[in-house]
Amino acid sequence: MIDETIEEIREMQTHSSSVVAVKATRSLGTLLDRDYATVDEFERDLEHNTGALRRANPSHASLHNAMREVARSVVGRADSVESAKKITRSTIDRVVEDIETGKRKAARNLADTFEDGETFLTHDYSSTVLEGVELAAGEGVHTTAYVTEARPRYLGRKTVRTLSEIDRVDPHLMVDGASGMFLPECDRVIIGMDCIVDDTLYNRVGTFPLIATAHRLDVPVTVAGSSTKIIVDGFAFENEYRPASEVMLEPTEGITVENPAYDATPVDLIDEVITDDGVHEF
Repeated sequence: MIDETIEEIREMQTHSSSVVAVKATRSLGTLLDRDYATVDEFERDLEHNTGALRRANPSHASLHNAMREVARSVVGRADSVESAKKITRSTIDRVVEDIETGKRKAARNLADTFEDGETFLTHDYSSTVLEGVELAAGEGVHTTAYVTEARPRYLGRKTVRTLSEIDRVDPHLMVDGASGMFLPECDRVIIGMDCIVDDTLYNRVGTFPLIATAHRLDVPVTVAGSSTKIIVDGFAFENEYRPASEVMLEPTEGITVENPAYDATPVDLIDEVITDDGVHEF
């Protein structure tokens, strides 16, 4: 299961960074079914697999934090294999619960900021943003959503399909390049986040030009996500470069296809970040 999860993360079949972290953490439960002669042998295998999962996508801060927390909480804490496995199981459950609770609270805090009749624009696929919209809709709030396709993987199409299933939401899908045309009709931009490191937001490519345009047009920008995605130290963001075939299917000669997964946005272009800890204004 761990190898399959690593491959899935590499292929980005799981898109939400919170979902990636939860899936990776749960996959470590496979180790509890293996036989080990000593505690050292178990701990070496745990460290190897947490490291492999972390390296599967070094751009995901939540994945990085989850794997480090599991290893930190287990290694050196047990005097028998049975005890090490017991600590590992409780740590897996705790880490997963922390991620999911943080995500739910962030969505709840986001939902509380919606106003009836609001129009917003969103980019990429954020399970936290979608949950926040759904919670607000469930409380009688009507919204209009403009959604970018988020090329080249078209994750926005997944977003707009989800929004179309929520009552009181009027979803509109548009190509990425049309955001400047529809931003003046929006009350704000609402997006998720991969992570915030120091003074930089890292998120799906296309976020920076969207936010810069919104800033120029005086459209407020809200970023939502778990506080575990705000990193103070111990994490160096590494961008991911996706296959050229995502951009051009036909063979190319003499052309370099650039396909970065993320871009960087200065946080001073953001109006507020909503997490499970509350609303942080810039």
